[in-house]
Amino acid sequence: MRLADERPDTPFLLFEDQQWSFGAVAGVARRGATWLDQLGVQPGDRVVLAIGNRPLFLFAWFALLARGAVAVPVSHDMFGEPLRYVVRQSESRFLLCEAGERARFEEDTRDCAVGVLAFADEAAFLAATDACAPAPVAGMAAAAPAAILYTSGTTGQPKGVVIPNRSYLAAGEKVTQAIGITQDDRILTFLPLHHANPQMYSVMSALTVGCSIAIVAKFSASRFLQQAARYQATGFTYVGTVLSILAKEWSEPVRSSLRWCVGGGAPRAVWERLDGLLPVTVHELYGMTETGGLVTINAGGRYRFGSVGAARDDFDVAVLGDDDRVLPPGRTGEIAVRPREPFVMTTGYFRKPEETLAALGNLWFHTGDLGRFDDDGFLYFEGRKKELIRRGGEMISPVEIELAALRFAHVADCAAVGVADEILEEEVKLVVVRRDGFDAAELLSHLRGALPRHMVPRYLDFVAEIPKTPTQKVQRFRLPKNSAATIDLKAAG
Repeated sequence: MRLADERPDTPFLLFEDQQWSFGAVAGVARRGATWLDQLGVQPGDRVVLAIGNRPLFLFAWFALLARGAVAVPVSHDMFGEPLRYVVRQSESRFLLCEAGERARFEEDTRDCAVGVLAFADEAAFLAATDACAPAPVAGMAAAAPAAILYTSGTTGQPKGVVIPNRSYLAAGEKVTQAIGITQDDRILTFLPLHHANPQMYSVMSALTVGCSIAIVAKFSASRFLQQAARYQATGFTYVGTVLSILAKEWSEPVRSSLRWCVGGGAPRAVWERLDGLLPVTVHELYGMTETGGLVTINAGGRYRFGSVGAARDDFDVAVLGDDDRVLPPGRTGEIAVRPREPFVMTTGYFRKPEETLAALGNLWFHTGDLGRFDDDGFLYFEGRKKELIRRGGEMISPVEIELAALRFAHVADCAAVGVADEILEEEVKLVVVRRDGFDAAELLSHLRGALPRHMVPRYLDFVAEIPKTPTQKVQRFRLPKNSAATIDLKAAG
């Protein structure tokens, strides 16, 4: 609310031909909080947000924050059992969505005891809340949860990462300080708003320094420069996939109002190529949802090409050996972090105390990622120790894919694994033990109906037996590499 008081008429959100100031958005949030109160939403209640990339998402989230409720953001095209799991596990009372998807969400959650509320667009939300008196402004405690973000685990179901208010605020402070973002910047925001990346690097940066953000529905390489020019954007946030695609888009340098970008997952070769094509400084960082979005970053005054930057001043970051001892520079081990200040990272996994404790071995948060430091304190990311598949910025649990595939009658056993991809960083491959009557096209149809698009396998291989340990854990490193026998499901249709 500080910016609404200091600069009420300054533009904050731009979307298509519409624009909202800081004062207007603050008013929407305060009236929305009263509307939520009238619905019976209490402070601390969880509410699922299943809304696409548009200001409506932020209107609803800010209203929940003003009410003291907790947002549970998910993809607006989530469906079926993954959706029901999140609704039930988060114990959410309501689900907010766009009007065109209301019937689907009602059908998918009919056994979940959750109320589905839908809005056609921003104007519909404003109309619903316009008659409500603005709720009084109350400061949020540093430890108060602002959102629960669900991330895939290496085993079992996704975990709800509880993000406290202070963690969001700290992320905005550290990103803006590192890059030098000012109130004159404008951030092009095309990554899905239910992700930590745009929430922490874009929205929180804008709320920290008072700059504006331009929201577009989704990333488009062919329209990227046009969109940046339309909004006169000066920066954007990315995942590695975005930079890989942009590096292939141009054969010669382009001109743009853009000056910087920030994110993680840029392959060194892509970073190097883009450096000569787009006039931006790439601020590569390292972090995850649990760690407040970032723990290292390449800052304006402390920058090293090829690294993921140096540690934030409010975090300890170390590389640990198998015995949890800190390794010296040059040695590769597991990246581990711990906060120096309270509530700058997650307070734990929602309703999962055992998983929370398991991640905090020896009082360090173990990321499951591998890295090394150089002599000057710059961190280099060396890969993932865990089994998650990283496809286009999405973290995918192979277990979820396997469970869906095993429901297909002609699959006797299976295992999912990530394979290197030049654009998406990794593609998904399913390795199958077939039963008689197996048909690849029928399996693909089944998986398309059971999984979100980004989780549907690209490649298919067959084996006589899935390699496993004596305790029946899949030995993914022993699964076959892509070969002439591998079926490309995308090419097969």
